[in-house]
Amino acid sequence: MNARTSPSILASAYGASAPSFVTTASSVAIPYVESGSGEPMVFVHGSLCDYRYWDAQMASLSGRFRCFAPSLSHYWPEIDAFGHGDFSWEAHVEEMAGFITALDLAPVHLVGHSRGGCVAFHLARAYPRLVKTLTLADPGGPLQTEPRGQPAFMPPATNVLRARVAELIERGEYDAGLSMFVDSVSMPGYWNKSPESFRRMALDNALTLPKQLLDPLPAYTPEAARDIKCRTLLIDGQRSPRMFRNTVDKLEQWIEFAERETIDGASHGMNVARPDAFNRAVTTFVA
Repeated sequence: MNARTSPSILASAYGASAPSFVTTASSVAIPYVESGSGEPMVFVHGSLCDYRYWDAQMASLSGRFRCFAPSLSHYWPEIDAFGHGDFSWEAHVEEMAGFITALDLAPVHLVGHSRGGCVAFHLARAYPRLVKTLTLADPGGPLQTEPRGQPAFMPPATNVLRARVAELIERGEYDAGLSMFVDSVSMPGYWNKSPESFRRMALDNALTLPKQLLDPLPAYTPEAARDIKCRTLLIDGQRSPRMFRNTVDKLEQWIEFAERETIDGASHGMNVARPDAFNRAVTTFVA
């Protein structure tokens, strides 16, 4: 099963949260959890996460939607955290398109967070027929504000920090590496204050970070944003790092049918820290 753990092992470990599996046309077996009925809504997780990241959304939004939360390849519950094939955002775009197609869900309400927001953005560009609405929560990736300028990259200080994170994790110093990374994309001290469920999930996915940091996300450009033709909700946290809020600022200008919601008092993990506000924003937008 592409190095995934077996359903029986997962059921033993996690009971009702054990996933189902669907195999795409390209023979990728994707684990996912499903809940509810109604129009389909698909959630795409970001760094250090998997389908468990969306528990609070699955529990609430399944009252109105048929909710699906898959785990991207290389992420838990794979036995080998480095998974099969190359780790890339392009592969994850194709994988999520294959997931939607294999389950015959299109068009879906697509929700992506952080790195998963980048995946969702490019899925909506490449496969517009699969997406009815798009929600991007603090989407990850650099901004290209000058169309004819130099290619956009993350700031040098960010790259230095992430190289250090990869080094720590590859040496087995998971807590130090995860603390450095999580605090950098949220706020200082966030890792130490995180609930046990999030810390366990991040530890389960720690070995994906070195691979991820070798796969830089593409820049958002006005030209790329103009390819988004569906209604789009952009969500940021009031306390999210400036790089995410800058991206939301620009995408709000560049995407034709864009709306915006800022979650008061929340940082990057706004759907976990303030699930009621996040879920209400998504429901109001989609309804």
